[in-house]
Amino acid sequence: MKKLRKQLINWLFAISSKIYTRIYKNHKPWDITKTELLSCSKESLGFNLGLFLDQNNFELIPKVERHDCYHVLTGYSTEVEDEIALQYLSFGNGKRSPYLYGAVILGTIILPDYLTYYLKSYHIGKAANVFHNLDFKPLLKTNMDALRHVIFSTKQIQIIKNL
Repeated sequence: MKKLRKQLINWLFAISSKIYTRIYKNHKPWDITKTELLSCSKESLGFNLGLFLDQNNFELIPKVERHDCYHVLTGYSTEVEDEIALQYLSFGNGKRSPYLYGAVILGTIILPDYLTYYLKSYHIGKAANVFHNLDFKPLLKTNMDALRHVIFSTKQIQIIKNL
């Protein structure tokens, strides 16, 4: 039953993300390829973003590139429960958007099994320095560990690794 609920959420994510991007995202896409990201220094956010994309067989989605940076900085996977937890973390960090509200509400209703995980993620985001609104494109050459330590405390990083 849980597998079916996860498939339902994946289907909802696939449909809603395309619609949301067309309606709400008016800024220019980064226009950067995975190959270009992988040519950055191995310690950089850009290289780690390229690696994340490569390992998941993804390309950057135009206009929502920042979301994949969230994955890289937090270490959250692309599993359904991690996607929802990442939205909770972002909500705790101050992000507000119709998509986030939908993911949090529907994710909680459809997959309540992970509520403790979601709430831990919310508290991590709340305690972290604000990052949800950063423009990550100019930060792609920044040392990822240094950037992560600007956003999260050492304790928060440990908690994230153990979730």
